[in-house]
Amino acid sequence: MSRVHLHAAFCLVTFLPSCAIAQSLGATSATAQDGTARHSPPSSTGAASSPTPSTVQSYSPNAKVTQIQVTAPQQIIPPVIWPSENSELPSERVNTPLNQIYFGNEWVPPLPNPEALLTNPFGWNTWLRDRGVALTMDTTNEFSGAITSPTKGYGLKQGSSNAGQYSLENDIDWEKLANVRGFSTHALVVGRYGIPGSRMFGDNLNPSSEIYGAGGNVVVHLVYVYAEETIAKGRVDLAGGRIPFLNDFSSNPLYCTFQNNAFCGNPKASSDNTTHSSYPDASWAFRVRTRPTTSTYIQTGVYFAQAGIYANTQYRTGFKFNGADIHGEAIPVEAGWEPLFGKDKLPGHYKLGYSIDNAPHKDNYYDINGQPYVISGLPARILHYSWSAWALADQMVLRHHVKGNPDAGLILLGGMYANSPRTQLRGQQYFAGLIDTGFWASRPLDTIGINFTYVRVSKSATETERLQALYGMPLMAGSLTPQTFGEVLEATYRIHVMRGVTFAPDFQYFFRPGAQKALKDAAMLGFKSHIQFF
Repeated sequence: MSRVHLHAAFCLVTFLPSCAIAQSLGATSATAQDGTARHSPPSSTGAASSPTPSTVQSYSPNAKVTQIQVTAPQQIIPPVIWPSENSELPSERVNTPLNQIYFGNEWVPPLPNPEALLTNPFGWNTWLRDRGVALTMDTTNEFSGAITSPTKGYGLKQGSSNAGQYSLENDIDWEKLANVRGFSTHALVVGRYGIPGSRMFGDNLNPSSEIYGAGGNVVVHLVYVYAEETIAKGRVDLAGGRIPFLNDFSSNPLYCTFQNNAFCGNPKASSDNTTHSSYPDASWAFRVRTRPTTSTYIQTGVYFAQAGIYANTQYRTGFKFNGADIHGEAIPVEAGWEPLFGKDKLPGHYKLGYSIDNAPHKDNYYDINGQPYVISGLPARILHYSWSAWALADQMVLRHHVKGNPDAGLILLGGMYANSPRTQLRGQQYFAGLIDTGFWASRPLDTIGINFTYVRVSKSATETERLQALYGMPLMAGSLTPQTFGEVLEATYRIHVMRGVTFAPDFQYFFRPGAQKALKDAAMLGFKSHIQFF
């Protein structure tokens, strides 16, 4: 039995008791001690609920129908915060504490409803949503240009670039549409264009624009399509289909306040392992999540790794569903605590996760005989095992009581990500920052953000690059000189221009671009714009 299968068994053993607890809690809330079935009130999409008496029937041996009054407890429910980017919605469902949604007869999580430029054109938006169908469309554009000259002698240049994306998302609540209880589906397509400007001065580790890459240069690219089912009054959530690994694990919609790919949409080290499918590409997967208590969750799943997932052969459009190139499985597990502190109900999210896979990976240093493959000239050793671990946190520490934004406040965030040094380029990543929305009372929807990250290249990868440089060979990962560690500082100010439109001037500073000591520091200015059409 392989380590991956042992890990799967361990996840199952630890996960099933949580499911049982959730099922028990659901059954307790649905049935009175006398065996009377009681109906819960409809679900809330974020507004605070008030005591509402409801009348239900109970069965008596004498066949008489009696009326009893059931009053739902009053709850102070903070509003659900939906992110601006459509692609982050699956992550937001994890980050929404259970006590922010009243689970009753309606078990499907609320459909995404971001602030949009066109609120209800010709009434079609209301008509569709009343039937459980949500359509959202947006566009994101990111520009960045170097304001410092590059290091001479490497063929680098000072320049600028633009990258962007448009997307169309469809979410369907089949409970409303066809009375299929707890069932929903989700699909997203995008089109992308452009490249990150940081490549021009030698950085290939922390791209200055995250909205580029595998979904580019094609008009329509399928990001994901999957079905979701909730049971036990919403405490257990199942999902299956084409799902990006990183939509649910080590994710946080707050990260896309920023533009650099080191922060948005996941810590960049998370996508080093190709078994961790990353937006805008997905793999066949099954994911299960349970909430043993109101403020905790546990999730795990199986993601079928596919060779060449970011190449054009199989994934240019994302619509090729065959599994001919599946070559392993990745099994992650993540536990989260989502408390609300103090009288201001300050929200926090604390996550610990680990993933293991059995896909083939090239060793960063050794050949099949245990010698440096650069010296021997033999192929690198193939390892059918790799791992990753992460710890992430964000906490609102101050709530701004300003008109026009009940969610305004100062949030501190930080985290770390570690990869197997034998198989991945980025060995570790650490980051810390802050996000402050509504600090300026006259601009309650404006946001300022500052983030700093440190990325350490795997020591075995560094040693291989030093040998390659010594023998005059091209370096792995396309670097110019041996890589060790690098850092990026980003500061942004997101201006709420009007309903559904934001514009964010952005500054980025690269210490040791691409983790290369030989390259001098670089600075960039740019902006990130976003328009949510509907």
